[in-house]
Amino acid sequence: MTVHLPAKAVPSRSRRRRRTALYAASLLCCSALLATLPGGASAAPGSVSAPGSAPAVGTAAVSFEDTFDGPAGAAVDGSKWQLETGDNVNNHERQFYTGGNDNAALDGQGNLVITARKENPGNYQCWYGTCEYTSARLNTAGTFAAAYGHVEARVKVPRGQGMWPAFWMLGDDFGDVGWPQSGEIDVMENVGFEPGTVHGTLHGPGYSGAEGIGAGYTLPDGEAFADDFHTFAVDWAPDSITWSVDGTVFQRRTPADLGGKEWVYNKPFFLILNLAVGGYWPGDPDGSTPFPSQLVVDYVRVTTSD
Repeated sequence: MTVHLPAKAVPSRSRRRRRTALYAASLLCCSALLATLPGGASAAPGSVSAPGSAPAVGTAAVSFEDTFDGPAGAAVDGSKWQLETGDNVNNHERQFYTGGNDNAALDGQGNLVITARKENPGNYQCWYGTCEYTSARLNTAGTFAAAYGHVEARVKVPRGQGMWPAFWMLGDDFGDVGWPQSGEIDVMENVGFEPGTVHGTLHGPGYSGAEGIGAGYTLPDGEAFADDFHTFAVDWAPDSITWSVDGTVFQRRTPADLGGKEWVYNKPFFLILNLAVGGYWPGDPDGSTPFPSQLVVDYVRVTTSD
């Protein structure tokens, strides 16, 4: 099943290792193809707050939650998530995103499993020819968007060269103002060649793509994020965004970090989950990459405080 975005397009993602501007403001077409759209970049070096505990949320009210309960093989809740379909030329990703439950399904144990496969049963066509891989990308555009609060997901990332899982947000006004004016908040990104590191990044007007503002967080003692579930979160308030992993803060950003450029994060954003295969930043899979490869999501939750 192809899900069409409601009068809105979601930009694809570009990474810091790209040094060229490929950010044309094309739109998602209402068909089985995902248009090649502009997007953000991985964490760029910058000032980082000292590690510590994540800020308390206070009296919390849950404004969005999905615990992915349901029978094994069921599709995601369509009242919460839309599935994008198509390929992505801008990042030179290798996958074709499919709809329905082909590559995004519940496992019957309270998890969403996004699966990247080295196969192409639908004979999908990608920017480089016949697609070699399939995967899935979900968003809440048109179903949920909010400003501020505690945004988190408990996730187990895949391992392997070329794997590129992400949990991120885009300004809900993207359809009106385009990217990067809409703003982008990358809560978590991981690439396979950095198994122990995740990145959190902001992208906005004048600091997008290679100029994104962000930082990385690395697990101690050579641990890999694919070994277990971890909780990735941002605590978001007017003029402040703080990133944490498993409750440990590793970065805080305010307008002062932007060098006079515009802070575009005091407005609603919607959520995105995806597992890309290959691309400029992670590089392509190789003979060591395991397939199928899975991004397992225990829950996604957004809470606001009084």
